[in-house]
Amino acid sequence: MKLLEKAKKVIVVELDPRMVLELQRRVQGTPYANNLQIIHGDFMRVELPYFDLCVANIPYNISSPLTFKLLAHRPAFRAAVIMYQHEFAMRLVAKPGEPLYSRLAVNTQLLARVSHLLKVGKNNFRPPPKVDSSVVRIEPRHPPPPVNFLEWDGLVRLCFSRKNKTLGAIFKQPNTLQALESNYRTYQALAAGAAGAGPSGATASIATLGGAGDDDAMDADGGEEEDGVEGEEDAMAVDGAAGGAGGKAAGGRRRGGARVSQEFKDLVVKVLTDNGLDTNRSSKMSQEEFLALLALFNAAGIHFA
Repeated sequence: MKLLEKAKKVIVVELDPRMVLELQRRVQGTPYANNLQIIHGDFMRVELPYFDLCVANIPYNISSPLTFKLLAHRPAFRAAVIMYQHEFAMRLVAKPGEPLYSRLAVNTQLLARVSHLLKVGKNNFRPPPKVDSSVVRIEPRHPPPPVNFLEWDGLVRLCFSRKNKTLGAIFKQPNTLQALESNYRTYQALAAGAAGAGPSGATASIATLGGAGDDDAMDADGGEEEDGVEGEEDAMAVDGAAGGAGGKAAGGRRRGGARVSQEFKDLVVKVLTDNGLDTNRSSKMSQEEFLALLALFNAAGIHFA
């Protein structure tokens, strides 16, 4: 009711039919009845109308896809204030070099300014849940950065597959090189990269940045590995992100065992070493540095989607 007292219009998305009936009962016969629009449905499935501000206490199991659905919405909203599970909120706002800095933080902060407002302890709820919560403010960047988001996420997925390793070590992985070279040859054959090279990146692809389970898998590396070439079972995790070129046989090994040309290996190394990036680690890189890295690879004809 407080929102209805302040806003000209309030749009509610609610899945539980009991809550819908209760909302209707509360406003019936009041001056606010005409200011309330109720959408009865699953937030992740309904088409959202135009809105200026979003306020939400969400089911924590859809935190990532819900966040990126909001960020993909057009026209962009002014701000969202959302209550998340505390750990997820800390991942959203994490900065380079912090333990919780991950692909989630990189993708979210590319698209929005994110700030932590307050922590809400579990004892503030009845009955108390098992986890603490936090309230976060999200302000989309206007306009969004001119980047192909599928390529962007392909690069970031790859870099955060082993976020504490150097880029030089990550890009020496045999299966990573195979997938990237397949993309490289495809783009060469398409003569000047007419397919997929546009800078805009459809807004639908923004929503895919928050695919189910992503926030659980983002920090798979644990953080204390020595640099060097990983085994194939580790490298295979990034094949889909690097364009998905080629198939995988049972057990995670690539069919055919295609060799990577020395020419292509040298090209990848040259992009990194000539720009002083081979010793960089994803866990300490900013959005600006990832954007620069993507631009350098693309300029060399190397693509990630």
